[in-house]
Amino acid sequence: MQKPTNLGIWCSTNTLNKSQLAILAQTVEDKGYQTLWFPESLSYECFALAGFLLSQSNSLTVASGIANIYARDAVTASQGYDSLNQFYPSRFLLGLGVSHVPLVEKARGHQYGKPVATMQKYLENMRTANIDKSIEVEERSVVLAALGPRMLELAATSAKGALPYCVTPEHTAKARDIMGPDPWLCVEQKICFTDNETEARNIAQFQMERYMMLDNYRNNWLRLGFQEEEITGKGSNRFLDAMVVWGKRNIRNCIEAHFRAGADQVVLQAFKPNGGKGVDPVALDEFSPKT
Repeated sequence: MQKPTNLGIWCSTNTLNKSQLAILAQTVEDKGYQTLWFPESLSYECFALAGFLLSQSNSLTVASGIANIYARDAVTASQGYDSLNQFYPSRFLLGLGVSHVPLVEKARGHQYGKPVATMQKYLENMRTANIDKSIEVEERSVVLAALGPRMLELAATSAKGALPYCVTPEHTAKARDIMGPDPWLCVEQKICFTDNETEARNIAQFQMERYMMLDNYRNNWLRLGFQEEEITGKGSNRFLDAMVVWGKRNIRNCIEAHFRAGADQVVLQAFKPNGGKGVDPVALDEFSPKT
């Protein structure tokens, strides 16, 4: 599989039905975006959804962003990856993450382990998995959900690279410094294509509320220089504007800043200004690599 480049799209697929998912895959591909990323929480199962999205497109790369390592053992993840890439050669990219304590312990009944050590062991178990030779893929393209220095280092040495989420161009620069020049660096960036400040910040507050309750993200924002009071409650304007960039010029400047900082692919999560579900079609048109 080739390194992801240019622009990708990240979409919260959890609220979309079969017809909407098919249209999403087809539209993202038709607009020239290289990769469609999707989450795994407690809605569609990751590999089943990937298979459907792949079946609805022709050349689009479909990527989990991020598959929860506690949702399946490493052998099953290897089987899933190899199966999808047999059916759709070099089109499924596996993003893996350690998730968050509530989604692991309360929702799934597992014990949340030390993130880096647990991921390292999982990747080793994938590497040594005894998969049927008739479907085994020679080399797997795996990226990690990585924010802190140690997970970024692991992403560089034991995987293809990383997908940082809820970050800024400053984090992208730090990630590139830590990982070195060669590993893949795909960076998610939330946007709201509107010039209405109030509209954009309302969207940002709604979208960021759940992330502000999770220690993984909070710790990373503190490392980036945000203050505790900025990432508490509804969030400061500075924080909200950094997380969900709005305004045509601001969005384009932010995309370019990520690329200058070392991103290989900038993955846009484009919210509708009216709060509707799915990707904003106006933003898809505006930032289409075909235009």
